[in-house]
Amino acid sequence: MIIDPWDTDGETMRNPARVAVFGLGYVGCVSAACLAELGHRVTGIDSDIHKVRSVQDGRAPFYEPGLEALVKSNVAAGRLTTCETDAPGLAETDIALLCVGAPSERNGNLGLEQLRRVTGEIAAELSRQPRPFVIAVRSTVFPGTCEDVVLPAVQHLVGVTVVSNPEFLREGTAVRDFVEPPLIVVGGSDAAAVQRVADLYADLNVPPCLVTLRTAEMIKYACNAFHALKISFANEIGALCDRLQVPAQEVMQTLCQDEKLNLSPAYLRPGFAFGGSCLPKDLRALNYRASRLDLDLPLLASVLPSNHQQLARAMERVSDLPGRIGIVGLAFKENTDDLRESPVVALIEALIGKGRDLCVWDPHIQMDAIYGSNRNYILNSIPHIGRLLAASLPSLLSLNPDHLVLTQKPSTDIRRALEQCGLPVVDLSGWLEASQGVPAPAV
Repeated sequence: MIIDPWDTDGETMRNPARVAVFGLGYVGCVSAACLAELGHRVTGIDSDIHKVRSVQDGRAPFYEPGLEALVKSNVAAGRLTTCETDAPGLAETDIALLCVGAPSERNGNLGLEQLRRVTGEIAAELSRQPRPFVIAVRSTVFPGTCEDVVLPAVQHLVGVTVVSNPEFLREGTAVRDFVEPPLIVVGGSDAAAVQRVADLYADLNVPPCLVTLRTAEMIKYACNAFHALKISFANEIGALCDRLQVPAQEVMQTLCQDEKLNLSPAYLRPGFAFGGSCLPKDLRALNYRASRLDLDLPLLASVLPSNHQQLARAMERVSDLPGRIGIVGLAFKENTDDLRESPVVALIEALIGKGRDLCVWDPHIQMDAIYGSNRNYILNSIPHIGRLLAASLPSLLSLNPDHLVLTQKPSTDIRRALEQCGLPVVDLSGWLEASQGVPAPAV
């Protein structure tokens, strides 16, 4: 380990906690051993006698690089103990980390029997010995599980709080991932309880992300889905490269050199559908060529349909607005007058088809200034666009819209004007939310 949580006398940790870890599988055993190495007093609890006795004997119950040495040294030092039942394990602890399994059922749902059982056991024990206690769910569970499964079992107990503390440990590198975590996430409604769990990792010197309960649960799923997405994307690009006799490793290694757009926060912000003259066209070309090669690339083939679904959700959301609708942004993104395949054009077409009363403004669109394919595209899509366009934002507001719809990243001045106009704003872009405290990447 590269962490030294001990004071200079080598005997006393600065802020040791007393922790019960339920489940001594890959997540639980690694968490227990590493927390003990940080100086906390940890009791590992598991119904599997093999796991319990292995740790008692100073051995890891499974192979994980670096784990057995940590188990051995911390058992010897008395910082890591184990037991088969919860009663003695909880007696001298203040925090419980639930690291039990949540296996996948046939339909994809999670099996939560172990979580329910352990939560019930903790509730029963704390009913006999009431005291302030924090239950931290470290297992990967769907958003709402802490509220629906864990909280109801303990809500009658005074001083017992529930937080979510998802793990980000990979088998084969779990000890290193704990020591050098990519993220530390703790979520809950009780700030003191959230901080107590975050303090378990204080000596790792990684700023924790303190969020709401459901947000913490969802972050883990978002991370895992993104990891799976990246693997599948690389594999599909590799398959296409192989058919085209292009060196796939060289393509992907070069792609990874771009840390401004490719390996960065760029585009990783929920917002409106994409459009423009490049992304839709190039995706269609890739999928066409793959089909000509009899190559099935389901991930790449699903990108445009996914984008269409995002547009459909926006159409449904805006269609439900009553009265006149003012749309801010017509081009496919900010700081351009390119209207080709703009999702806003499709949105306006759908609204006109429903007979809605519209007015539109874009800071960079003047009909007498656009020409060529750009002009042809908008006139073919919306022949009477000129009647809908306002010359300025004040002009748009003077038309008395009942709602405003923001479709692209606003400038500082536009954002300020929208916030001060007094009208309800539907933010399809996600940038107003970002300006109110949710960070958004610069792209």
